[in-house]
Amino acid sequence: MSYAFSPAAAPSIEIKGREERFPVHRIYCVGRNYAAHAREMGFDPQREPPFFFAKPADAIVENHATVRYPPRTSNFHHEIELVVAIGRGGSNIAKAQALEHVFGYAVGNDLTRRDLQAAAREQGRPWDTSKGFDGSAPITAIVPASQAGALHGERIRGRIWLEVNGETRQQADLSELIWTVPEIIAELSTLFELQPGDLIYTGTPAGVGALQRGDRIRGGIDGLDTLVTAIE
Repeated sequence: MSYAFSPAAAPSIEIKGREERFPVHRIYCVGRNYAAHAREMGFDPQREPPFFFAKPADAIVENHATVRYPPRTSNFHHEIELVVAIGRGGSNIAKAQALEHVFGYAVGNDLTRRDLQAAAREQGRPWDTSKGFDGSAPITAIVPASQAGALHGERIRGRIWLEVNGETRQQADLSELIWTVPEIIAELSTLFELQPGDLIYTGTPAGVGALQRGDRIRGGIDGLDTLVTAIE
């Protein structure tokens, strides 16, 4: 097969302890999946079906990288999240079998142009420009499910946190997720046929806030690598 020009390299992520890499197919994100965050954004955290939005696969930024402050925003926010990496695809996946489709777990940051998101919401427009911009999906190496310990289960616990320039901004426990990982996978698979290489950013706890040029961000989840990102 020939191309009019050379295709871009396929996005991929490091796998902890392995030489091979995880090829990224799609990035799905869950909105308002912690009650306290829903409240801080002005919403009632009722347990309605989760809603989803997407980022392009090439929005991925690997650990210890620098992210440029994005254009057309003056309110650029961090959102620390547990990321689920899918290793086996499927549609209409039963909740009881959902974890069989998980390849592993990582720490991600759903970077957001909050002012553009607010304007889109007020006008009933899509969130694409606020969520899917270049460099909007920093992520750590993926820890395979077999090595993830208590993270790989129907009900999980563990500290999730983020600090900016040494100051704690976000801190919660994964047990506070409104929708569990199996529930998210089951629901998402009724809307899309999940594929190996898909990533699911599962939502952020309360404490989201603005970032500035020169900021250094550190965030983590018990049992996974610490995500370190600089803003320039």
